Amino acid sequence: MLNTMLDRWFDARVSLFLILLFCLPVNVNAVPAMGMGYAPKYPPDYQHFDYVNPDAPKGGELTLMGLGTFDSLNPYLLKGISAGGLGTLVFESLLEKSLDEPFTEYGLIADDFYLSDDELSVTFHINPLAKFSNGDAITAEDVKYSFDILMSKAAHPQFRVYYGDVKSATVIDELTVRFDFKNKNRELHMIIGEIPIFSKKWAGNLAFDKTGDVVPIASGPYRVEKYDRGKSIVYVRNPDYWAQDLPVRKGMFNYEKITYKYYKDSTIALEAFKAGEFDFFFENYSKRWARSHNGPRYDSGEIIKRELTHKNNAGMQGFAFNTRRDKFKDVRVRRALSLAYDFEWANAKLFYNQYVRADSYFSNSELAAKGLPEGKELALLEKYRDQLPPEIFTRQWQPATTLPPYSLRKNLIQARDLLAEAGWTVQDGVLKNAEGEPFVLDILLVQSGFDRIIAPYAHNLKKLGVETRYRKVDSSLYKRRMDTFEFDMVVTSFPSSVSPGNELMNMFYSSSAEMKGSRNMPGIKNPVVDALVLEIIQAKDREHVIIASRALDRVLLYGEYLVPNWYINVHRVAYWNKFGIPKTQPLYYDPVSWMLKAWWIKKQ
Repeated sequence: MLNTMLDRWFDARVSLFLILLFCLPVNVNAVPAMGMGYAPKYPPDYQHFDYVNPDAPKGGELTLMGLGTFDSLNPYLLKGISAGGLGTLVFESLLEKSLDEPFTEYGLIADDFYLSDDELSVTFHINPLAKFSNGDAITAEDVKYSFDILMSKAAHPQFRVYYGDVKSATVIDELTVRFDFKNKNRELHMIIGEIPIFSKKWAGNLAFDKTGDVVPIASGPYRVEKYDRGKSIVYVRNPDYWAQDLPVRKGMFNYEKITYKYYKDSTIALEAFKAGEFDFFFENYSKRWARSHNGPRYDSGEIIKRELTHKNNAGMQGFAFNTRRDKFKDVRVRRALSLAYDFEWANAKLFYNQYVRADSYFSNSELAAKGLPEGKELALLEKYRDQLPPEIFTRQWQPATTLPPYSLRKNLIQARDLLAEAGWTVQDGVLKNAEGEPFVLDILLVQSGFDRIIAPYAHNLKKLGVETRYRKVDSSLYKRRMDTFEFDMVVTSFPSSVSPGNELMNMFYSSSAEMKGSRNMPGIKNPVVDALVLEIIQAKDREHVIIASRALDRVLLYGEYLVPNWYINVHRVAYWNKFGIPKTQPLYYDPVSWMLKAWWIKKQ
């Protein structure tokens, strides 16, 4: 059987060579990997990634936490909440991103690919060994089908934004597919390789948006064994996984079975973790990290508490204003409400001084704006001077601070004056507009623990006459309200890679402001932001990415679209002492995906 598959692979490679030799004009050197503006770290004959153990033993069971609930087995729909792990364990893409390079893609389902000379198309050759979990070979038709479905109205609208510059997918032959572009885009040939590939048989006779209860047919290392809607889902390793010996998968996905158990909130989940109900806890709350991750099992070494360093771009997290609502349309109002947040007090009293204030949409990276704009960045911003606040050119933006010589009292006085300029004054202790309407701020929460962060902020807002109401809702209602932007203020984040690109369309571009399910929670509609997002996407080199990112950062910060929160440059994790862990850590990663991909269960 193996010889037959290898023969098929050889024949297909010869076929591709002939296509490249006789049918295409120029630039026909297909490659197995490509870096964004630099040579890939790993050579064509690499054996495995550095952050895995190629000799890791297979076997054992892993149990993880799911939070809230789930009601769908399809992670690519707007409607419903999909089960944890599906995207990583069940589905695969044409290319695999390396976790120790800024942005390099290596062949997975596609064994090589090439960008045309005019940069208006990319062609992928499919590994002839690639197959779905049902044994069917993956073909170019499957790739085209997956792309066309994801770009249709049946799928989540984020794909139509993210891949908006892709004109079409064309089948060249059984194992070759070409994507044509509407415009030149420096990263599109790589991010199109990230589309999940699935079989047409998954949907069968159903419409794609009706497949929430249908077990997926994809090519990943695991299959769904069973599930109990909203309570648990169990994945079992596919013994016939087609890619297990490829360099891009060597030493990965080592567990025999993976179970997600669902808990209503993370506080309950932590107690379940300490009782041994699941194996790994990624901690987001400083108070719990400082005070709750302790006890006899930590002291004995049964549970390991560890901080994992990383080089991730920290992006931005904050309390986002919904500028679709009239009371938040004036930037002076948004700045005033931001002045009422005392981060320094919160960091000392609530966070055990674990955090750094977020002061950029690209925090912790070279993309963050610093000082005043100068050189090429200044020249770029000059094109839009008449559409920008003059302060962008004369003063570096900074979040409100209470460090001397500043203080909360001074900040609140400044906030009061800004609100008055915007038509809001305190009458009988209540902030009201000219029509006598009170200013009420409703904050939507889903995570337990944020109430203790919001409460002191609400106390400060009350001094301005603002009535603040906040409440936690269940995850299903929260998602619906987030998807349809039914909130005044919400805790949100804008994650960013070290090589930002098309994902910015879904977070900041005007067209995403009214698109259900987008990441543009504040409803940003700013023509200068739009222009700078396109500058980043269409940048020809790394230098211009940096210049345009810093310019975008300034414009977003001066837009006061949120009250900036904080970030941390380590991952805080706790886990039962049952894992083998590679000696080398990746650089750019989230700890759950690295644990899923590269850790293993130690032999007893």
